[in-house]
Amino acid sequence: MRHKLSKNKLSRSSSQRKALLRNLVSDTIRHGKITTTKARAKEARPILEKMITIAKTKDFNSIRKVSEFITDKAVIDELFDNVSVKFNERNGGYSRIVLLGTRQGDNAEVATLELVE
Repeated sequence: MRHKLSKNKLSRSSSQRKALLRNLVSDTIRHGKITTTKARAKEARPILEKMITIAKTKDFNSIRKVSEFITDKAVIDELFDNVSVKFNERNGGYSRIVLLGTRQGDNAEVATLELVE
């Protein structure tokens, strides 16, 4: 039974789901915003928020914690050097989901996951 379970499985196995979320979070940090489906954006947003919150402390332990999830060194450098500095005075709410409508091919709800300016 699915009592009180909140995560969406996104029709993937756990390893595929983890890889998908890693790529979504990494691309959002790298490019500032990405366009994806609403369900994927809603699953990636809390992880992105946690990564930014961890990166704000800028010690060795926080680098290790972020490196467990994000594997690309360039994205980690971008997170610690630019993104965390930009949100240093902000206490949460680093990203937003903007709904764009439906996709032409399969009528899936499309959304943009972006970092707040």
